[in-house]
Amino acid sequence: MLHLRYVPSGVIYQVTRPMADSPVIPFDVDALTLETKTAKEIGAKFADSYQGRDPYDHICIDNFLPMPIIERVRADLDSLPSAEDSFDAAEEKLKSQYNPDRLPDYSRHLFQSFNSRPFILFLEEMTGIKGLIPDPYYIGAGIHKTLNGGYLNIHADFNVHKQMRLERRLNVLIYLNPPWKEEWGGSFEVWNKPMEKKVASFTPTENRMCCFSTGSDTWHGNPEPVNHPDGLPRMSIALYYYTATWDDSRPEHSTLFKPRPGSNDYRATTADKMGHYAKELLPPVVYRKSRNVMRRLGL
Repeated sequence: MLHLRYVPSGVIYQVTRPMADSPVIPFDVDALTLETKTAKEIGAKFADSYQGRDPYDHICIDNFLPMPIIERVRADLDSLPSAEDSFDAAEEKLKSQYNPDRLPDYSRHLFQSFNSRPFILFLEEMTGIKGLIPDPYYIGAGIHKTLNGGYLNIHADFNVHKQMRLERRLNVLIYLNPPWKEEWGGSFEVWNKPMEKKVASFTPTENRMCCFSTGSDTWHGNPEPVNHPDGLPRMSIALYYYTATWDDSRPEHSTLFKPRPGSNDYRATTADKMGHYAKELLPPVVYRKSRNVMRRLGL
C-alpha cells in the first residue's frame, strides 16, 4: 500500500506501509532465517512500487523487520567497538562506520542473513536486478552512526568494488533510531539527476528501510545536520549489493559530491580535487608522503 504525503515545499514523501502490523520481512527473531519462497513473494509484491520511479528506482518501506530484531541490535550498539572509519570533513561530518565482523554476535549474524540467498531473492524480485552479489567485505557498509551536528552531503556512490571488480547496483538502509521527527535532521534525500531539486525525503525513524538503485547520477544523502533534542545519534544499517557486469573500459570513480543549489554546501577547490585524484591514483605510501610534503609547503 503506497502512501503519498504532499508538503508545502512540493516534495512528495513516498512511504510504502504494510497493510497490517506484521513486519514486511518475517525473519525468525532468534534464528534470523527467512523462507526462500516467502522472500520471493514479498519482493514481487513491491516490484511495481520500486521499479520505474522518478528520478531513479527507489522505495521506502516502514515496519520492515520484526521489532524485537531492531531492539536487540540497538542493545548490541550500546557496546560498539572503535570505528573502522570516522569522517569529520566538509562533505561528510561526524560520521563513524562499524564493520559487522566486529559487532556482538546477534548483530553480526543479522548481517550474514542480509547476505543470504532468501534476502537477495527478495531484493531481486523487488528491483528487477538479477544476479545480485552481496559484499563479504562490507566495504563502506555496516553500522553507520552520525552524531549531532553531523551530515552527509548529496553524492553519488563509488561505482566499482575494488577487491572483487564488481559493479555497484543497490543500496539498502535500515534505520535503528527510536521514533524520529523531521525537524531533528538527518533525513535521507533523493535529488533529481540535474541536481536542480529534491524529489523525496524520508526521516530516519525506527525500522524504516530505504532502498535505491545506484549509478553515477543517483544523487542522494542526508545533508541536513542531525539535531536531536536529547543528543541521540542517527543510526542505520547500510548494505550494498553488486553485479558481475563491470567493464574496465568504463570510467571508474569514488564518491562524487554535488552541492545543493542555493546552499552553503562545500564546493571542492582545485587543491582538494588534486588531492582526491592523487589518493585514487597513487600507492598509499607515496600518497602519504606527498601529503606530508604539501602540508609543509602550506598547500
